[in-house]
Amino acid sequence: MTKSGQIAEALLKAMDEGRLAPGGKVASIREAARQFGVAKNTIIDAYDQLVAMGRLQARHGSGFFVSHARPQATVEERESLTEAIDSVSLLREQLVGSYAVRAGDGRAPASWMGGLDLTRALRRRGPEQEEAHFEYGMPQGFEPLRDAIARALAGRSIHAAQEQVLLTFGANHAFDLIVRHFVDAGDSVMVETPGYYPLFGKLRLARAKLVGVSRTPEGPDLEEFERKVRQYRPRLFFLQPNAHNPTGTSMSLSNMHQLLKIAEQYGVVLVEDDVFADLLPQGSAHLAALDGLENVIYVGTFSKTLSTGLRSGYIAGSRELIRSLTDIKMLTVVNSSTFIESVIHELVVKGRYRRHLVQLRERVAKASASARRALREVGIDDISGPGGGYYLWARLPAGIDTLELAKRATEEGIFIAPGAIFSLRPDGIDGTAMRINVAYANDYRFLEFLRKTLDQTSP
Repeated sequence: MTKSGQIAEALLKAMDEGRLAPGGKVASIREAARQFGVAKNTIIDAYDQLVAMGRLQARHGSGFFVSHARPQATVEERESLTEAIDSVSLLREQLVGSYAVRAGDGRAPASWMGGLDLTRALRRRGPEQEEAHFEYGMPQGFEPLRDAIARALAGRSIHAAQEQVLLTFGANHAFDLIVRHFVDAGDSVMVETPGYYPLFGKLRLARAKLVGVSRTPEGPDLEEFERKVRQYRPRLFFLQPNAHNPTGTSMSLSNMHQLLKIAEQYGVVLVEDDVFADLLPQGSAHLAALDGLENVIYVGTFSKTLSTGLRSGYIAGSRELIRSLTDIKMLTVVNSSTFIESVIHELVVKGRYRRHLVQLRERVAKASASARRALREVGIDDISGPGGGYYLWARLPAGIDTLELAKRATEEGIFIAPGAIFSLRPDGIDGTAMRINVAYANDYRFLEFLRKTLDQTSP
């Protein structure tokens, strides 16, 4: 567990034991940093976690206060929470599990990230800058970074002014804001299957009705999409056109045009998850570019390419939508981290982020080619991806249940991401698949585990 997580746990214990009473003010960031013997940003991370959990409230100009006890949840609310948590069990294992081999991890290794440049950027910040960045910033996010993101989007033919960009704590926070804005209990929401399982959890928590659309190598199955749109009349469709998680595939340009046409005809808003955009080849197609942000909401992040610990992402959309989402952001987390956003801005404008991306693309390309070769050598030939991202989608022979395989792998310190976690399909077709991170696929322990498994199941 991280230091900020340990501090958050300690504060939760104090609340539960009555040592921090509801309505009471907790120590200031400066004082808490002194008490725990850590940096101020560690305390900020801990407090942010407690705010997100509803256990602390941030009051502008006054500090942080313990939230008053919430009313007893209804049975229906408890069931929706349990279902949501069950659907993100894989995420819990990634964050808190201890594994020697992390073949199923959703993140790149720390060694691939921008650690050295980040460290230098942080060290250059003098005391005056440091103090300024512990104050509340603009709710929409650090304006210079929003301006830099708007320029980067223009390079993808996505034309948005900086006021059409909202900064968030990563892509997951972006999805949370969008769900809060659009989705009421019982609403139908479309997602890809297999698809991004933490999103499934968010929607279940909102008590939405999930409608799965099969993902093909060319993108979502458009015939199925139109048929289900007519049947369920959803307001939203969340999808990842490029470098899809978990299959690693990318949507064709012709299918993008056709999808936009169907969505416009039936009034379905498309949420484009483009977290690997900075790794894609120049000239890659984007739904938001084809649509002009009229019927598409665009989500990006720096967490996949710069640092998972920074938790910084963004939403691009119409001015009206961004104003509404900014209000929700203020009500739920007050604002995002000006400190983090200014560090990222410095890396972007000074060219360090661009140079880091060049190196990261090379690493991903080499690891991807090597991973595919290694998997074929142990007998796995049905492989898709990675399409510019980190993931391969490998199907094992019929009869191998990757959920059971993941349990066995755990006993050997190997983390596997079984296909069923990503799937909403009732036919169980994804049960023999697994998501593999190209960065870890070449580990001899993982490959030997797969080889033994295939040898044991071969006729």
